[in-house]
Amino acid sequence: MEPVESQLVYDWNQVTPRAAPDHAFQLLDETLRDGLQSPSVSDPSLGEKLELLELMNALGIHVVNVGLPGAGPRALEDVVAMCRYIQQRKLRIVPCAAGRTVAADILPVVEAQQRSGQRIELYTFIGSSPIRQWAEAWDLEFLLKTSREAIALGVKEGLHTAFVTEDTVRSSPFNLDRLFRNAVEHGASRLVLCDTVGHATPDGARALVRWTRGLLRRLGADEVEIDWHGHNDRGLGVPNSIAALEAGAQRAHACGLGVGERVGNTSMDLLVLNLSLLGWFHHDVSKLVTYVRKVSRACRIPIPVNYPLSGADAFRTATGVHAAAIIKAKKRGNDWLADRVYSGVPAGQFGKQQQIEIGPMSGMSNVKYWLELRGMAGNEALCKEILQRAKSASWTLTDEEILDVVSAWRARKEKRRSRLL
Repeated sequence: MEPVESQLVYDWNQVTPRAAPDHAFQLLDETLRDGLQSPSVSDPSLGEKLELLELMNALGIHVVNVGLPGAGPRALEDVVAMCRYIQQRKLRIVPCAAGRTVAADILPVVEAQQRSGQRIELYTFIGSSPIRQWAEAWDLEFLLKTSREAIALGVKEGLHTAFVTEDTVRSSPFNLDRLFRNAVEHGASRLVLCDTVGHATPDGARALVRWTRGLLRRLGADEVEIDWHGHNDRGLGVPNSIAALEAGAQRAHACGLGVGERVGNTSMDLLVLNLSLLGWFHHDVSKLVTYVRKVSRACRIPIPVNYPLSGADAFRTATGVHAAAIIKAKKRGNDWLADRVYSGVPAGQFGKQQQIEIGPMSGMSNVKYWLELRGMAGNEALCKEILQRAKSASWTLTDEEILDVVSAWRARKEKRRSRLL
């Protein structure tokens, strides 16, 4: 009798499991705003941006930052066009736009909303940390005045207004208390906690979110929601975002392929991957790899071969021991087992499949499986010849190189047959 799946994997992750948030949360895609601030990406064409909107919507991403319309005429026109597209296509995804806490950035968001007929959320930002204040020669009164005027303008113009404090994770409780009280009093509907330079650890993310929730409770402003916006400078973008959601954040921001300034923002695709495996995200994720590939093409930035899920090597092996285990599982007709025996991420759940290739670390099972998969089940002599070729190489053989061996073997076999005739 076949063992049940729970008997095949003892999951230490579930010994002291991370509790799912007891509140609904959303994902905000920053690819088309903060992601484009990377010095290495290209600004996609409008057509590419619209394709990305469709993929984000298909993945169940709730909100998209369509840009910073105050940056210039092209930025404004693209924002208007994307918002019109969302409305015309009746997409579920909600657009937001960014702007500094100045009227010159906020009024273009108002214009985009009026011209498109689509409601747009405003995310208005200013630096809040002492190090930024010192560099800019700002004092707290300046921050309070600028923020108050910007939020009041957004609210007056009918925009749901989120107040974004850059570098929140390095700001003092005293400053944040004053700034957040000021924002709530003047109509901000969201507070956005930013790890602008990727300084936070999961402990820091949890602490900041919990502190902010406590402040909102004391203010009697439980209707004001909390966003987490993370960067990946310490490689902690995804775990920080999960910790922030666990602690009470209602939105997490991220970018496809983790693009963004310096080493990038939290990766949206890796966040969705992990939230799905945790059982916290219940949307169809079969287009997640398509989304990453589209971000890669649109932004002209390559996907690293060893990048989780979407990288070329994510489910590819030429190692004999690994391949043999996967092949045995497949031959038993157990796709669930084949997808997990040498993989912590089940390929099939995300629209991919395990790949068995042939290289210097391969065994005979690799060769036989490769041939069988292509309807070319070969005899022992052919298999040995392919394996010998692989063992003499210092790389994984390409399909063309393997087929060259097959063709040469067949030619020799035909030549011998002709001589016998």
